[in-house]
Amino acid sequence: MSKRALLVPAHLLVLGILFAAAPLPEGTRALRDLEYVPGGHERHKLDLYLPGTGSNWPLIVAVHGGAWTTGSKQSEPAGPFVARGFAVASINYRLSQHAIFPAQIEDCKAAVRWLRANAPKYGYDAKRVGAIGGSAGGHLVAMMLSCRWKQVAQDLPTQLLVGGLSISGLFDLEPLRHAPFLQPDLKLTPGSVARLSPAFFPRPRNAPLYSVAGGDESEEFIRQARLIRDVWGPTAVPVCETVSAANHLTVLTGLADPEGRLHELALRLLGLR
Repeated sequence: MSKRALLVPAHLLVLGILFAAAPLPEGTRALRDLEYVPGGHERHKLDLYLPGTGSNWPLIVAVHGGAWTTGSKQSEPAGPFVARGFAVASINYRLSQHAIFPAQIEDCKAAVRWLRANAPKYGYDAKRVGAIGGSAGGHLVAMMLSCRWKQVAQDLPTQLLVGGLSISGLFDLEPLRHAPFLQPDLKLTPGSVARLSPAFFPRPRNAPLYSVAGGDESEEFIRQARLIRDVWGPTAVPVCETVSAANHLTVLTGLADPEGRLHELALRLLGLR
């Protein structure tokens, strides 16, 4: 197991998901600050964006990054996906200063369960739900794909997501245990690293993960992106690639670009390409 610290400045890891969101199309129904844990923490909320026409839309669950210590649902680029006929749910979760890691994973699972239960109310398709996240958000996406949902609640299906797109995701948390800018917040131990690293889990079935990193990112982020393909295999990770001339910040902007590679992969994830 590598004990290398992540070779990336702290501010890039923290600010990775914070880029300018594209405007919403005319007619979009923007429902903000919906509580997915009624009476819970102030960050137990999500924003839901629905196209102005139609129904039964596929749903993207957008999970922000920020090293589990910062970030906001307001940074996610919903507009281009709504314009393509997607519903988008951008979720907040408690940060490490609010609740000790891995509470963030439990919050994401709670949000997905709430979204499934409320699909009839809002009109999206509960059977076509995919998740997208960058950096720490990519880790949370992989954790949700790996979740044993029947152990969460017996009335749930074995898988709530059709797949996930991880951008510069983190799948082996051992290097973070040696990162001085994160370890004081995350308080990782060898045991928690084993429990919280998707690379150590059995590969999920019937829910592929697309793993992407910027070609100009640090070697550690590129290693992480390739690691999950190596351990889960090409069936579970059918896409594993780098985006040329993109770093930890700029790689994310491709989500908001209707002609960008990441946008194309999001469409493919939900079966629209």
